[in-house]
Amino acid sequence: MNLEQNKKNAIAFYKTAYLGQPNKAVDKYVGREYIQHNPEVEDGLSGFINYFERMHKAYPEKSIEFVRCIAEGDLVALHTHQIWPDNDEYVTMDFFRFDSNGKICEHWDAIQQIPNTSSNPNTMY
Repeated sequence: MNLEQNKKNAIAFYKTAYLGQPNKAVDKYVGREYIQHNPEVEDGLSGFINYFERMHKAYPEKSIEFVRCIAEGDLVALHTHQIWPDNDEYVTMDFFRFDSNGKICEHWDAIQQIPNTSSNPNTMY
């Protein structure tokens, strides 16, 4: 496994889909299967594409910053900061599994809205 290349590919995949080109993201970075663990997104390639097409159409002005990227074995973890309309901000943590050909084949995530107040002085990053 090429950890550095997998990290670059995970970021490029996510960014390409997030910014409105999920078909291109799938064509370039996904293998024969795509197992989805997010309960809001249908399993498989078409479920991924449909979800990101809907999100881009409904929220074209959203933005994403990749804060951290960690790779180990066949997994890559991304820690992101997302800003949606009305300044709704979210922290996401996404995990991607890569197949033996260096293609993404499985995804897990956790999403949390950044609250207006906190019980501590630390950021979520």
